[in-house]
Amino acid sequence: MNPEIKRGNYAKEEGEVVLREHEYDGIQEFDQKLPNWWLFTFYGAIVWFVVYWALYYHTGIYKTDQERIIAQVGELHQKKEAELAAMMATLDDATLIGELATDPMVVASGEAIYSTNCVACHAADLSSTMDVAGTKVPLPGRSLVDGVWEYGNKPMDIFKIINDGTPVDAPGLNGAKMVAWGQVLTPKQVAEVTAYLISKNPKEFGG
Repeated sequence: MNPEIKRGNYAKEEGEVVLREHEYDGIQEFDQKLPNWWLFTFYGAIVWFVVYWALYYHTGIYKTDQERIIAQVGELHQKKEAELAAMMATLDDATLIGELATDPMVVASGEAIYSTNCVACHAADLSSTMDVAGTKVPLPGRSLVDGVWEYGNKPMDIFKIINDGTPVDAPGLNGAKMVAWGQVLTPKQVAEVTAYLISKNPKEFGG
């Protein structure tokens, strides 16, 4: 049985159906009292919002997404710096030439990293040129097989330029500078790429 419909402003009792007095452009509205469970849920949500807002923004108990990301990035930088320090403590020119550059697994890993990150500027054959219909077109990077090492010709110099990128005060090649790959690769990966380059320049490094 349908409840009796009354005219008024608001329903006052549960189950009561009121056709509101307010009418606009021929449109009428019904009003019914909401059940208590719904009202308690609604008011509880409002209270929880106010409490959570106060805790989130004024107590420091909860961290914002930005704060969490900054903290995580900071931890990653600290970890990478610790790895670099550990690597630099054991790495030298002799180790790069005599051990890493002669280890097939290290060289293969370095080649894979080079193929993924470096070929766009230095080419697959390290010549920094691309063959287009029989014409050699220069790429942005420097050749890595011409015997010219702009920022030092020692293995550790090569490691440093890969890890740190082109020095800030250096002009780069035609204005193009290499990024600091140490921000992307681990120290171990930088060492592997260095070993790969050494292995490709046996005349200079005796590999």
